[in-house]
Amino acid sequence: MAALQSLFAAEVKGEDAEVSLAWLAEEDLLEGTTVDFAVSLIRGVTNSKPDLDEVIQRYAPAWPVPMLSVVDRNILRIALYELLHTPNVPPKTAVDEAVELAKMFGSDNSARFVNGVLGSVMTELDTVEIASADIRPEGR
Repeated sequence: MAALQSLFAAEVKGEDAEVSLAWLAEEDLLEGTTVDFAVSLIRGVTNSKPDLDEVIQRYAPAWPVPMLSVVDRNILRIALYELLHTPNVPPKTAVDEAVELAKMFGSDNSARFVNGVLGSVMTELDTVEIASADIRPEGR
């Protein structure tokens, strides 16, 4: 949740997400482990954004990434980063958390949309490599 709120604020305000996280951590008295995990997600999403957006576009071709709501776009980026780059996060957990965030922060249709996109990605991960081998981590 902290990573999503920070990425959202950064995109809306045009500032660094870690600045937003620092403010959020102080305001909400977040634990150090929460902040560390949020920082790793923020940095991962930020560094992988073009690749993550390409995957979103591939699995939601009717919705250009820039036209997605800021919330949905960042929820998908976080979940995809976890699915594709963090083998220590169980895939089902990444999807479930993304759907819950979409229910909390998105529109009425966000949870269904996020679940559909991530479900398609999961099916592809389970059956075949996602088209770009450099997107998938070792062991996934």
